[in-house]
Amino acid sequence: MSTTENTDKPIEEVKPEETAAPQETTSTATEPAVTTSSAVFSMFGGGAKKVKEEDEDRGDKSGSAKYQKDLAAAAASASKEGGEEEEAPPESEDIHFEPVIQLTEKVDVKTNEESEEQLFKMRAKLFKFVRETSEWKERGTGDVRLLKHVENGKTRLVMRRDKTLKVCANHYIVPEMKLSPNVGSDRSWVWNAAADVSEGEPEAVTLAIRFANSENANAFKDAFIKAQKENEALFAQAEEAAAAAEESAEAPKEETEEAKEEAA
Repeated sequence: MSTTENTDKPIEEVKPEETAAPQETTSTATEPAVTTSSAVFSMFGGGAKKVKEEDEDRGDKSGSAKYQKDLAAAAASASKEGGEEEEAPPESEDIHFEPVIQLTEKVDVKTNEESEEQLFKMRAKLFKFVRETSEWKERGTGDVRLLKHVENGKTRLVMRRDKTLKVCANHYIVPEMKLSPNVGSDRSWVWNAAADVSEGEPEAVTLAIRFANSENANAFKDAFIKAQKENEALFAQAEEAAAAAEESAEAPKEETEEAKEEAA
């Protein structure tokens, strides 16, 4: 009996110590259990919901999910509104006002070229020799043309300035004209015109024309000489017709004088 009592006492004294250790172990073990349950709860949305509610209550919009969601919704709505077509403004009423001043009818300006056919056209620069100062003066830059009249067949040279279209050369190509090359240039020609009417009144002038290259200059020379030969034949026919008209006009006068002498 004594032996049993001695053995029971140590057991009773140690028992509280053994029971205390499990209590500590149990308390520590419960903490992971609580953590595990909260982790599992957060996996299914419980934890995020709690954080979201805390963010909303706190009012901090710097990095919250709600603020980011609001920005995305605002951007989507703005892009949708921008993609939609704007409403068309209402149509205004058709209002008509009578003009205060009635414009006159369009007037056709005649250039005396309506009855002529263009035989040649080339861009060039024209010069005129001034005898008083013994120097060349530029007349203008534009298209030099050879125009043939449809009725009488005569050809004349006409040149107008660019933009203003003012005439700077206007004369018939007569047989007396001689087209000579300008000194030191293979793209320029010189000739004398006895009756140039570009200024209104017939005037004897010395003209020089310069082209962009020698090919254009030679093309002008060929067209000039061809027109000159055609005009020469026309002028000869005109002179013969004029001479025949004078003879026919003088013949009745001679017959009248002879008849008077016989009657006397």
